[in-house]
Amino acid sequence: MTGAASGIARAVANLFATEGASVMVADNSVSGGLETVERIRASGGKASFAELDVSQTAEVNRVVQATLDQFGGLHILFNGAGILAYGTVLETAEDAWQRMLAVNLTGTYLCCRAVLPHMIQQGRGAIINVASTTGSHDACARAAAYVTSKGGVTLLTRAMAIDHAKQGVRVNALCPGPTDTPMLHKAKTPEELAAFAKTLPMNRLGKPEELARAALFLASEDASFVTGALLHVDGGQTAEI
Repeated sequence: MTGAASGIARAVANLFATEGASVMVADNSVSGGLETVERIRASGGKASFAELDVSQTAEVNRVVQATLDQFGGLHILFNGAGILAYGTVLETAEDAWQRMLAVNLTGTYLCCRAVLPHMIQQGRGAIINVASTTGSHDACARAAAYVTSKGGVTLLTRAMAIDHAKQGVRVNALCPGPTDTPMLHKAKTPEELAAFAKTLPMNRLGKPEELARAALFLASEDASFVTGALLHVDGGQTAEI
């Protein structure tokens, strides 16, 4: 489970552990990742931490192997690692563009590529990628790199769903609307967030726990006939666009 040091992925890690999953918390934030593990263990769950930069192939392969070694199998991948920055194409430096794609899109590809052989061998598996309402459904002003990366995740999800359906692997995308996470708080001021929330049909931001419950559905047997889907959990945001 990548990106689980905070935000949506941390909430997913907590919920999956509560439901009995053994969770590998993988993140480039050591302190945040260890805190997630401590929370899970304090609640009686099973979790380990692995430091990971999802844009680095060797690190991804190492963490996947560590997961297999520690837990004896790998049945679910939640690609929650992501970054957010604003800017038009003219305002976005080339290194910032490359880093956005490296984490949000290439990182998703690398993690999927690393786990797929194991899932195919066992004849089952569920991959949940994190796209976004912005990038999967629409674009927005001054977010060229971000919407490009998330649009890529959307179509990568559907491509893999088609390619691996007959091998027992389901691939879906969770598409969060504006959610009350550290990542969003870093990108916008409190005043901007408050104003933004008022533009949404439900008049508030989403909660990470609400996204986690949607992820649990996609990972579960309740979604056994669901693959290639984009599940928008956005308080009605995309309904009026």
